[in-house]
Amino acid sequence: MYWPGHWGVSLLLYAPVAFVLLSEAEAPALALAGGVGVLSLSRLPDVDFRLPFVSHRGITHTLLFALAVGAALGGAVALLAEQVGVGGGLAPFAAFVGVYGIVAHLAADVVTPAGVPLLWPLSRRRYSLGLVRASNGVANYLLLGAGTFAVCAAVLTWLR
Repeated sequence: MYWPGHWGVSLLLYAPVAFVLLSEAEAPALALAGGVGVLSLSRLPDVDFRLPFVSHRGITHTLLFALAVGAALGGAVALLAEQVGVGGGLAPFAAFVGVYGIVAHLAADVVTPAGVPLLWPLSRRRYSLGLVRASNGVANYLLLGAGTFAVCAAVLTWLR
């Protein structure tokens, strides 16, 4: 998918998380921070376009990469919290956001014919639903609209 599709899927998948954080945990700042984090990571796997010797939809499009990003974010927040002396409990949430942000990207690419090697290095199989091409503008913007609608619905439900 292109950026609108990746943002749309990220928003669509984050909407239930935002709803729980808003409604159950009553943590609007955390819900916002998580949403910003997931959106910020929505294009990270496509850094492979700029990396020499790394093929597109290779290692950066795997669950292993998602776990590595989650571990890096969680570790960075834990280290920062240790240095500052506050916010240590945020490290698991940061790790979750890291994994979730990358998994949202992978979910968007799974709908394309090219698919992604989710389980590499355990398997070289590419997972694909083959529904739409990544370049399909209508699909990209429909996903963006659906994601935007889902997050708005979560926020409006909380505001009621």
